[in-house]
Amino acid sequence: MKIESAEVWVVELPLKFRFETSFGVQTSRVVPLLVLRGEGVEGYGEGVMTPRPGYREETTAGALDLLEHVFLPEVVGRDWAAPQTLAEHLDRYRGNPMAKAMVEMAFHDLWARALGLPLWKWLGGVRERVPVGVSLGVQEDLEATVEAVARHLEAGYQRIKLKIKPGWDVQVVAAVRERFPEAHLTVDANSAYRLADARRLAELDAFGLDYIEQPLAYDDLVDHAKLQQRLATPICLDESITSARAARQALELGAAGVVNVKIARVGGHVEAREVHGVARAFGAPVWMGGMLETGVGRAHNIHGATLPGYTLPGDTSSASRYWEKDVIHEPLEAENGWMPVPEGPGIGVSLDYDFLRGVRVGGFTVGGGA
Repeated sequence: MKIESAEVWVVELPLKFRFETSFGVQTSRVVPLLVLRGEGVEGYGEGVMTPRPGYREETTAGALDLLEHVFLPEVVGRDWAAPQTLAEHLDRYRGNPMAKAMVEMAFHDLWARALGLPLWKWLGGVRERVPVGVSLGVQEDLEATVEAVARHLEAGYQRIKLKIKPGWDVQVVAAVRERFPEAHLTVDANSAYRLADARRLAELDAFGLDYIEQPLAYDDLVDHAKLQQRLATPICLDESITSARAARQALELGAAGVVNVKIARVGGHVEAREVHGVARAFGAPVWMGGMLETGVGRAHNIHGATLPGYTLPGDTSSASRYWEKDVIHEPLEAENGWMPVPEGPGIGVSLDYDFLRGVRVGGFTVGGGA
């Protein structure tokens, strides 16, 4: 299939709430959106990198430069036999998986739309709805935390994830567990701790958590394996899983028992399927993470989470939790803890160009445009 043109829209959207994690506070998102066009259809991808390198090393400015001057000039105007072929071409370049993922995911959408297939069927998915939980940032105080948990459990979410950091951890989980003894709870540290904190982290074993997510360094496997030996609660790795190879090494080392898959973090759907396959081979459950995506990235995540190994609730909660107005026309809303897969070819959503024009802060075209 020939990619005839590419257009990048950079938009800025305010979040409906203050989202605090161990590495900072977000009140808005600068979102790069990619539109690939060919054979009379268009496919969409979304960048999840941030202006500053807080989550991983990639930044918005760096990704946009690579897209404009390297990746898109190399893919536009060429025929591609399959999404796998395009992914293999981009793999010639080291790192930068989030920038690569924008291109690879947009081409997956374009490819599936041209075939008239929902993306989940092309990927090998097995379900038309996926279980969802919710991720709650650091709240103002314990009372606000318990109230937030109550609201989301009442809304039907199947798992509650609490963001933690030193000084905001055991007491928070204790308060929530006391109020909700049967709830599925997890915590996410976003790399806020060190191996020297093992004794403190072990105190979380008392609360029956499903897992502790990414407690140690964002690029670490070895210390996570050492920590896992000192914990009864399974460790789930997020930032450290950048590829199928990293997933295999983590599981071989015993650094994790659960794997968080973020399609954009690993470079796209091709690698995400490989990570999923590795985890299944080890008998480790996987779940779909989130990066405060708009409807484009959220739709990709929902389609990806239809694969059989995604047995735990993911972070693909309702878009209306995050945005007063999404960038797509279709509502992506969970129903009693289940997110329906968008219907139609590709990822099943369409960009609201009228809205995008009002929130656009940058962009460019390669090989033409709209």
